[in-house]
Amino acid sequence: MPPKPPARPERVSLWRYAKLFRQDILSAQPAKLYRAWMAEFRTPFFRSFLVNQPDLVKLLLKERPDDFPKSDRIAEGLRPLLGNSVFLTNGDDWKRQRRIIDPAFEGGRLKDAYPAMRAAAKAAVARLEGRRGPVEIEEETSHAAADVIFRTLFSIPIEHEVAGKVFSGFRDYQRSQPLLNLAAFVPLPRWMPRFFRRGTRRNATEIRALIAQLTAERMAAIGAGQAPDDLATKIMTTRDPETGSTFDAAEMVDQVAIFFLAGHETSASALAWSLYLMALYPEWQEKLAAEADALEDESFAAVSKLKVSRDVFRETLRLYPPVPMMVRQAACPEQLRNRSVPKGSQMVLSPWHLHRHERLWDNPDGFDPGRWQTENGKQCQRDAFIPFSAGARVCTGAGFAMVEGPLLLSTILRRFRVEPVADRAPVPVAHLTVRSKNGIWLQLSPR
Repeated sequence: MPPKPPARPERVSLWRYAKLFRQDILSAQPAKLYRAWMAEFRTPFFRSFLVNQPDLVKLLLKERPDDFPKSDRIAEGLRPLLGNSVFLTNGDDWKRQRRIIDPAFEGGRLKDAYPAMRAAAKAAVARLEGRRGPVEIEEETSHAAADVIFRTLFSIPIEHEVAGKVFSGFRDYQRSQPLLNLAAFVPLPRWMPRFFRRGTRRNATEIRALIAQLTAERMAAIGAGQAPDDLATKIMTTRDPETGSTFDAAEMVDQVAIFFLAGHETSASALAWSLYLMALYPEWQEKLAAEADALEDESFAAVSKLKVSRDVFRETLRLYPPVPMMVRQAACPEQLRNRSVPKGSQMVLSPWHLHRHERLWDNPDGFDPGRWQTENGKQCQRDAFIPFSAGARVCTGAGFAMVEGPLLLSTILRRFRVEPVADRAPVPVAHLTVRSKNGIWLQLSPR
């Protein structure tokens, strides 16, 4: 079976829970959450509710999103880096940002971005050529995903000096976030995350300065009529249809920061786990590698032929959703499943538990890309599959990710056969995204 973190004992002290949570969200939770429709976590200081029941997930995300805005606590560790980006805002500010950003990710723009994605995929294969011995594949997928972001957003490869510095800075930032999850779910004193993150704040300032440099250069190019037609240019020149305003320089830095964090971190996580699962299940790997010959066609039309790759990638997102939990906040008192939910309660939606829910999925912990063609799989895809969230706040780059992931996966497996490394089975842990505790190690051999 694909690796899964152990569950904690049913009852633990608040101190023990906080300690487990800081180490990893996933193993801090009890096994009953894989069967529960709704669970309450109560302390003398706060209450939170985990929601797994599909109609309640739909209520929070699709039917009444304004009554369950994103929790302010999510911003505890991310505000120094992301400012007032679309990932953190609520209400009218968020709606204005989405009206400007969404047109850049519409279907036609995906086709325009495809050559840059393909170039990044080829560059990833070139970096892997000649590698001997075990390869820590998460490092490679991080590099590849960052390359995709820079090529599609700013028309520059990862080898560009500023792009390389941003990539290195983000990697350091991701590794310095041990309290992010705890601050998001548990109301710690406001000073505590800041106290533990003085170095992180410095790192965030440096990253934002580099992004500001790229943004200023692009704004100048737009003013001179010399800007490439990429995602950055599209976003910077799109006007809000209601107010006529565009993003100013500071707002654009915020948005670029979240595009990089969301697009790079999540894609790198999903691609690394996809490659590991292909090493674990060679019969699926061979199906995917054979299908990848469709990439002889260099046009965007080849994407529609990567059906096995898309199902494998979707199954990876089910088993290892990059963002394992999302937190909303009740804006007013509620009654859900005959429970009283006070105003201000944290409402936790967990793709990790929902995607493996024992009452919903056939073979919930098993790897089966064929499930998406079954009635159970189709039903669960509609009701219990939210790797990109859902409703108004669905990830604006979801379509982008579902082209990028299968393309990179197919390109790599068309060139290499991957095998697991003995005694190095990965252990899933969650901080910013679901990664492996000690990396994902694979043996690569040329096809």
